[in-house]
Amino acid sequence: MLHRLLSADLPRSRALTGLLLLTLFGLAFAPFLTSGARPLNTAATICVYIVLVASYDLLLGYTGIVSFAHTMFYGLGAYGIGLGLASVDEPTWGAALTGLACALLLALALAFVVGLFALRVRAIFYAMITLAVAASFSVLASQLSDFTGGEDGKTFSVPELLSPGYSLMEGDVFGRAIDGKLVTYYIVFGGCLLLFLFLLRVVNSPFGRVLQAIRENEFRAEALGYRTVLYRILANCLAALVAALAGALMALWLRYVGPKTTLGFELMTDILLIVVIGGMGTMYGAVIGAALFILAQNYLKELMAHASSAVEGVPVLAAALHPDRWMLWLGVLFVLSVYFFPIGIVGKLRLRSFLSKRRS
Repeated sequence: MLHRLLSADLPRSRALTGLLLLTLFGLAFAPFLTSGARPLNTAATICVYIVLVASYDLLLGYTGIVSFAHTMFYGLGAYGIGLGLASVDEPTWGAALTGLACALLLALALAFVVGLFALRVRAIFYAMITLAVAASFSVLASQLSDFTGGEDGKTFSVPELLSPGYSLMEGDVFGRAIDGKLVTYYIVFGGCLLLFLFLLRVVNSPFGRVLQAIRENEFRAEALGYRTVLYRILANCLAALVAALAGALMALWLRYVGPKTTLGFELMTDILLIVVIGGMGTMYGAVIGAALFILAQNYLKELMAHASSAVEGVPVLAAALHPDRWMLWLGVLFVLSVYFFPIGIVGKLRLRSFLSKRRS
């Protein structure tokens, strides 16, 4: 059952298996293991980023396509849900699904057009084209203030079942109220889990094997009779649809959509960093990389504040660990991760497990 659920792509490393199980159970029971809004928001963000990064890795790690337009599709999904619910007086599931359907169709159309015209261009030229398209879309979202809310974005209401004031039952379960916020979290968690398993199935299917062949040697794949441009366009469309769904889940969780949270280039750099940290060409790399990166983003500054207070007697060390320098240390941690894990954390763990089995 587990073998089929994971599409025969087992972790193949005890350490990796432990990390994945820890992440899975941590996210599954986050509402009951933590208290307060911040830890739950962190867990929901990790769920969404896992899917977003995994969908990008389908392009970069499995197909060898460098694209900077991935956040555009993520933003389309978020704006689809947001504008669909903001356009009605009474938020309903029908409005949300209508907005999502429009966003998915637009994302599919844009991914097809970009792929059709740009995927015939090689390497850096394609990356520059996608960067220009993404930047144009971000400017457009900011300029159409009457429709999108401009730079301020839009805050919207959600259906009653998902509103924090809605209660499914009286009393608490393990100290947690069963309210609309909890329902929203498990919709995000369940949706992201299904999308991740779908991507895992895609990359381990015959279609995924062809994508990897194109990544390794496109000319040889063409010589074998595969229409590589068609496969690359299909990969682009699949990645775009999954990214749009991830954006929709994030917007549903935040009940807000804006260009800085969904279309900013900083988000694209975060995705690239997570792919490198976790390991390109490994879906599990998205899980480990996203979990570590989001936790560092949310809690590194706080940890540094405690560390700085603990070493107040050493002024130089206390100044170096000042919370205002958390971005510097985040960069240091990234450099160290690349140095010690040049093929990513997952790639390194799998390689170590493989070498130990060969020696035995």
